[in-house]
Formats: sequence, structure tokens, C-alpha cells
Amino acid sequence: MSHRHFEGGRLIVASHNPGKVREINELLAPFKADVVSAGDLDLPEPEETGLTFVANAKLKALASARAANAVALADDSGLAVTALDGAPGIYSARWAGPDKDFDLAMGRIESELGNTEDRSAKFVCALTLAWPDGHCETFEGTVTGALTFPQRGDKGFGYDPIFIPDGYDITFAEMDPDKKHGMSHRADAFIKLVAACFA
Repeated sequence: MSHRHFEGGRLIVASHNPGKVREINELLAPFKADVVSAGDLDLPEPEETGLTFVANAKLKALASARAANAVALADDSGLAVTALDGAPGIYSARWAGPDKDFDLAMGRIESELGNTEDRSAKFVCALTLAWPDGHCETFEGTVTGALTFPQRGDKGFGYDPIFIPDGYDITFAEMDPDKKHGMSHRADAFIKLVAACFA
């Protein structure tokens, strides 16, 4: 199956989350992309009405691509906790409330898990590259691990302080960012995206 290639120039990162924009910018550094975020352009944030990460990534990418008349890249990602039937999942950001208080969200997860022994979880990321004409390329990535409480580390964002990836004994928030970028759910999706659309 052939994929449409990004030919360089302006690339909108369809996000108003500074941590996410920074991480995507670092991952895109090797490519000829003039990266600007939807937040910098004051583009409206579309309501995430999709029922999957893929649906929401497409919705956000297309909204920015059409509003800015440029290629846009959107990420929809979140934490899926096994014992909570995959929650918070696509509602990961919403669990943090209007103020994006992830301490609140992580506290809610700890509270809902209670004494549950199963602490397995995974981060999921869907990346969509969208063109103003409506064409989309979408790729998914995951990283599995386990949750730990209380929070540890201050290097990441979102749920990073409670997530220990398989094979490690430190959280994403305790890990060197370059190491995290090499193995995260976003990196997994990026490898697929780059191979298809940037290589």
C-alpha cells in the first residue's frame, strides 16, 4: 500500500498541550518541517467526539489542516489501565479536568484501583498526518508497563510519574527524555509514520 509523503515546509502540530508539542517537535527535528502548533496559531480545539484514539487523532488533524491550509499532525493518546477496563483511555485528558490537573487524574486512578493487585497498563498513541484536501495517514503505537504510587519523577508530563515501562524500574518521569522518546507509545507510532510518510 502506498502512502502519501510529507514534502517539507510548514507542519501544524494540532495540539494546545505544550508538553506534547515539545515532544513531537523533538521527534520531528531530523525532517524538513517548519513546525508550528495549533495553539501558537490560535486555532480552535475541536471537540473530541470520536470513540477511539484513531478517530480523535483524525478529527484534530483534519480540523487544523483545513483551518491553516497546511499539513497537520495530530496525536491522540492516553493511558489504558487493565483493571479499569481500559479507562481513562480516550478520556485521559478529561480526567485531568478543565485545568489539566494530572495530579487530580493520577489520584483518581489510584483511588479507583483501590486494593486491586493488577497494576498493568499501557500508553496508546494514534498519530494522524492530514492534508487540507482531507487525505489522512494514521499509525498507532503502544508501550506496556505497570503503575506505581505515589508519583515519581518530574521529567515527563501527564501520567508519566506513575507509569513504569516493562523491563525498567523507573517511571517515564524519572527517565532521561531521550530514552523515553526512543521507546514511548508516541515513538512507536512515529517510527511507523516516518517510515511511511517521511522516509
